[in-house]
Amino acid sequence: MPALAGFDRAVGWPHAEFGETDKEIYVTAELPGLDEKGEEVTVEDGALTLRGEERSEVEDKDRGYTERGYGRFERRIGLRQGIDRDHAAATFRNGVLTVTLPKTEEANENVRRILVNGKAA
Repeated sequence: MPALAGFDRAVGWPHAEFGETDKEIYVTAELPGLDEKGEEVTVEDGALTLRGEERSEVEDKDRGYTERGYGRFERRIGLRQGIDRDHAAATFRNGVLTVTLPKTEEANENVRRILVNGKAA
């Protein structure tokens, strides 16, 4: 069972991709126009939280219309138990944030393979 709780129902911004191996969970989020100073990543209360703020670099009082978005954002992604918060890491490069969440030994012990028609899948 994935360590991400409800990952298939998670909708919001920033857009994210999720991956999982036996040892780690990976979350990759697109944050174009931001830099690492404008974001905060936390793991608490069973959730990974991505927070940040995009500010307008131009103060143009004559501009009557813009399609660019500015302001604060927050996205919470539910996690199941078994994340080693002390060894979690994040990198930011070219507008893409990648968070690596190592699983604890306990997380892998709770995985049980189910036989289908008496045969291992």
